[in-house]
Parts: sequence; C-alpha cells; structure tokens
Amino acid sequence: MSTTLKLIVLFATLLFYSTLNAQTPPFSISIEPLNITGLSGIQSYAFAQDSGKWLIIGGRLDGLHQRQPFASFDIAGHNNQLIVVDPLTQQKWTAPLSALPTSIKEQLSSTNMEFFQEGDYLYCIGGYGYSATAVDHTTYPNLTAIKVSDVIQGVINGTVSSAHFRQITDPKFQVTGGSLKKINGNFYLLGGQKFIGRYNPMGPNNGPGFIQEYTNSVRKFSLSDNGTTITVTHLPSHTDSTNLHRRDYNAEAQILPNGEEAITMFSGVFQQAADLPFLNSVTVDSANYSVNNAFQQYYNHYHCPTIPIYSESTKEMHTVFFGGIAQYYDNAGTLVQDNNVPFVNTIARVTRDSSGAMAEYKLPIEMPALLGSGAEFIPNENFPHFNNEVFKLDSLQTDSVLIGYIYGGISSTAANIFFINNGTQSSASSQIFKVYLKRPITSSIDELNTSSTSSLNLITYPNPNEGELNLEFTLRKKDDVTISITDAKGALVSQFILNDAAAGRSQHTTEIDTLLKGGIYFLTFETSESKVTRKLILRR
Repeated sequence: MSTTLKLIVLFATLLFYSTLNAQTPPFSISIEPLNITGLSGIQSYAFAQDSGKWLIIGGRLDGLHQRQPFASFDIAGHNNQLIVVDPLTQQKWTAPLSALPTSIKEQLSSTNMEFFQEGDYLYCIGGYGYSATAVDHTTYPNLTAIKVSDVIQGVINGTVSSAHFRQITDPKFQVTGGSLKKINGNFYLLGGQKFIGRYNPMGPNNGPGFIQEYTNSVRKFSLSDNGTTITVTHLPSHTDSTNLHRRDYNAEAQILPNGEEAITMFSGVFQQAADLPFLNSVTVDSANYSVNNAFQQYYNHYHCPTIPIYSESTKEMHTVFFGGIAQYYDNAGTLVQDNNVPFVNTIARVTRDSSGAMAEYKLPIEMPALLGSGAEFIPNENFPHFNNEVFKLDSLQTDSVLIGYIYGGISSTAANIFFINNGTQSSASSQIFKVYLKRPITSSIDELNTSSTSSLNLITYPNPNEGELNLEFTLRKKDDVTISITDAKGALVSQFILNDAAAGRSQHTTEIDTLLKGGIYFLTFETSESKVTRKLILRR
C-alpha cells in the first residue's frame, strides 16, 4: 500500500470514529448570569412560582456540610425565612417563618424536602434539620400544603398568615433526599431516606449515634385537597433494596417513546456494596419500574439542575444536567474516575431514542465554576410543555428562547474539599443563570460518552492509586481482553492479555509499581467488541 493510500485510509478511519463519537445536537443550550442585589445564597431548597415570581422555602444558607458532627447541619445554616424573587424586575422580598405554628415552622426550615407544585399549592414532604421540639436533628414525618399565590403576596406585603399553610403527619412521609413527582393523577415519592440524629461519617457506633434508613422504595399515593382538608390514600408501592437504594439524586419527568408519562431516577448514592454513586438508571411508569443496566451515566451523579425536553417528531427524550458532583469527569477527551466524587462543572445530556436506548453526551459548554450541586432549575412556564412539565422541543420556533433559570446551590473553591472541609471551602451561591434553549448550531458538537453505552461497565479503582490497580468489568461472552498502559505522550509502557476471560462480571488486580509516582497514564481496555480508555493517576 502506498504512503498516500495509507494516509487516506487513516484519515477516513479517524473521520469515522470522530463522527461516531460526536453528534450534531438536537438543540443547543446557553447560560447567562443574572445578579439580584441583596439576594442571599441558598442550596437544597424547595420552590414554587406564580405569575413569574418565585417562592423559595427551606434549604441551607451555607455550603457543603462539615464532617464533624457538632458542626454539620448546624442551626445557623437553617433558612428561617420565606423568600420571594422576581427575576424580571430583579427584586426580592423576605419574611420570617415565626408567624407559623411550630410544627410547620420547623419543617419549612429543613433541607432536602421533597416537593411538588400542583396548581396554586406547593406540597412539601419530609426534610432534615434540627428540631427544638425533638431536641435533636430529625427527618420530619409531615406533608405541608402551601397556598403559593397568597404566600407570595403575604411576603411582599408583610402579611404572612398561617391560614395559608396546612399540615398532616404520616410516617410514610418521613423522608429526606428523595423526589416527589406525578404520573397522570398519582404522586410518586421516589427513594430517599429517614435520618435521625447528628450526621457522623464514622458511622452510628462511633461518636454520636444516628438512625439511617433508606426507603428502598417508590411510594405511590393519591392526594385529594379541597383547600381545607388533605386526604391521602396510599397505593401499592415498589420496594427494591438493591436498585431503589438511592438518595440525593436526580429524578426527572419523562415522555416515553410510546407517548406515556414516566419518571427516570438518574444515578444517586450509595450503592449497597460500595460508598459510590449508582451509574445505572431506573424508569418508573404508571404500572411498574425497570432497571436499565445497558446504560451508564458518568457525568452528573448528585442532585443538580435538570431540564426535561421531548421531541414528538423524533420520539427522543432529552434530559440536561448542570454541574454538581460526580465520580467521573472529562479531561481532554478522556474519562477520569475519581472515587472521592468531586464537584464538577460538566453540562451533559442523556437521550433516550425512539427505540428506548439511552446514551450520554457531554455538551461543549460548562458551568463557569464548580456549581450546580443543590441548585434548582426553575422553568419558564410560558414555554409549551406536557402535563408533566416536560418541555416540547418541537415548539421551538425561534433561534433562542428563555426556557428557565438556575438559582443557588453550593459554590465550591476546589473539586475535592470533603476531607478538609471546615466550612470555608464552599458557600451557598446567590447566583442566578438565565438558561436559553436554542436551535442546533451546526458547528457545535455534543460528544458521545462511549462508556455510557458500553456493555463493559468498566470500573478502575483506586484512582489515584499507589501501585495496585483493581479492574471490574462485564463481558457479554468469553473473550480475550487486552490491557494497555501508555504514558502522557502516547508511548506504550505496559501491555498484557487476559486470555479467555469469563462472561459476566469479573475482577482483576494488577501491580503497576513500574510506573513513576506522580505520573499520569492512560489505560486502554479492549475486547473483540469494545474499547474503553481511562486516565490513571499515580500518587507521589
């Protein structure tokens, strides 16, 4: 073969793989900062809206919780105010919760409540915080209904009335860190946990004890509210201690390819067998739930702002994720695994195509800093949407439209701060971003994360490591596995083959003590069907 022909073949091959791993997007996203003078920072809150004004309830006024039990989730960080924001006139108003009954006041100053707005009522369930009544930190077993329009006016006019708040108590609502959604006429309380006592990363048997019980469930119920009486009827629910053992994650309304409403539970923490996020997803419909192990989400694992967008013409469901915290991030085209699960600035989307297959794409834009964790996306309700609030992509008739806002969340000064956190490394953000949905830009490319659709489900740990590397992977059939390690310049450093590796989930441990301490390397894992590359970092 001539040199010219070789170059042509090489160029065609590179072009093929470039096309395979990139996609002209179905739409583009841009964000634009908006600042309101005097607006406080807040994270992990509940919200509702009326006539363009937002009602913000609960959440924390500080950043990432500290590890020390005496300092974690302290009272000073409670949001004891009702906050109203008008993003159009750039105004804000506040009112204390002090006028409310104690049980309502305590719950509405908690963090990580589950919430859902139904018409003019905001329903808040659970939440975690310090209760003076219980003389301890607790998860509240309450559902509180809030008349949104009247409370917003009350905050603006300084006339907040307890008449606009009603509360019932039910042990099945003692949940924090889950999600509250609707499918057709029924409510779904998905995942979460009951946590009572002081947070203590050393566990309940070292220092302050606590009770931690994951619901491991999707709890289904109907709710009738005539404005005076709230009636709840619990319906048959789903329990799965392996796949529904999730909290602090993203659950988003979906439209399935057949047009039915659903909810997908994306990632979350923690796996039963490891203190790491889930990579798979669970989709709940009106009849049942299904676990998708053919898809792996790598980029956005903890709760962050999300946007659900569906195209009826292509039958594609897109969910966009903004920053937050994740076990993986992209570094110059290579997927980097960090089991310390750092803050990230990645903006990515997960797309379910007309056949139901899911894949993850990294967008060409990023959050401008380590933002997104504990923030919320507040939608522009004037843009057309389905009954379950999923936006209608086919209604995009202009080059750009304001689809909503991102507000608050944790702002971190560094990716990994948990083990050094004394309260100064992060803060609650007061930043608002205007989010625009745009027609696709032909020069813009969304990069397919090939690992998201790979059947290998490759995990490398620890990473960074000190000379011993563990690999976990899944093979669809018995196969030879070639493992190559190259340095930062692309030179091959080491290579070995696992002959006739068994089908199913396997683990392999290898010594890599010949590599330089402090060095950066790339591990390529290749079978007859798949090829995945991971970045390796050796500790100094």
